[in-house]
Amino acid sequence: MPLPKAYVCLPIQEVGLKILRGAVDFKIWEKEGAPPRDELLKNLKDVEGLLSGLPVRVDEELLNAAPKLKVVSNYAVGYDNIDVAAATRRGICVTNTPEVLTQATADLTFALILASARRIVEASAFLRSGDWKVWGPELLVGVDVSGASIGVVGFGQIGQAVARRAKGFDMNVFYFDTARKPEAEASLGAKHLPLEELLRESDFVTLHCLLNDQTRNLIGEKELRSMKKTAILINAARGPLVDQAALFRACSEKWIGGAGLDVFVKEPVPLDEPLLTLPNVTTVPHIGSAGRVSRNGMATRSAENLVAALQGKRPRDLVNGEVWKG
Repeated sequence: MPLPKAYVCLPIQEVGLKILRGAVDFKIWEKEGAPPRDELLKNLKDVEGLLSGLPVRVDEELLNAAPKLKVVSNYAVGYDNIDVAAATRRGICVTNTPEVLTQATADLTFALILASARRIVEASAFLRSGDWKVWGPELLVGVDVSGASIGVVGFGQIGQAVARRAKGFDMNVFYFDTARKPEAEASLGAKHLPLEELLRESDFVTLHCLLNDQTRNLIGEKELRSMKKTAILINAARGPLVDQAALFRACSEKWIGGAGLDVFVKEPVPLDEPLLTLPNVTTVPHIGSAGRVSRNGMATRSAENLVAALQGKRPRDLVNGEVWKG
């Protein structure tokens, strides 16, 4: 009996490829980045499984080009690159990779907090440029993290992992989520606040919610103006959660103290993006999950989810459970 056909849209780690070999007949895009759109679409006619990633738009056009598709396995915890409703209408399973990237993303979040607060990137550039001539009492003075207040927007696994790290710095933890998390509140000493109050009270605001119609531009001019003048905004979730033009004004006009960003509205971020010109904005290229353990875990889970669906088994990380009739 022939193996089901699959297309792997990115060069995942070997641990994932080992799971696919012998279980599916797959073709893989081995270059960095997403396959060119026309290249991708022409390879989908007989494909039953697609292992995708954030650079790949799984929309009506792609789904129409893949009439035999049964599963879209996303190599990410977020799935805003996939039209889940369109997939669901066709009975196509959509899966993601939760849990395995929680710790790495929380680590990166706290790295951005510390780097932004203590002006690490700015200080490194200052030293390397030869401008460091003498030590002084006000040389590159930053913001204290220990004992400060942190507001976590989105209190799922990653948000709670950030809160655990914050407790190690004796921080006061506030959180906003659409649902209260009593057990997490008790174990982490976290206090639930409405978003407006959290923004007013927090020295650091860090975003960990999914991107959807309700959260797009969640942080805009109104929200930024309500934050403390010294506050720092951290975004290691999705770029469109923040109105990027408003954030540039907030940081350049000193409505807030600054920002630490792992994600942007457009990625890769254009080099003429105004935020890149600001010394009080720390930036990295969407590396939240870029720890070896996490990336191997993402490869494993995305491969396992793909194979399970193609073998008629319910995938472990099924996003749209309503399609499953097994």
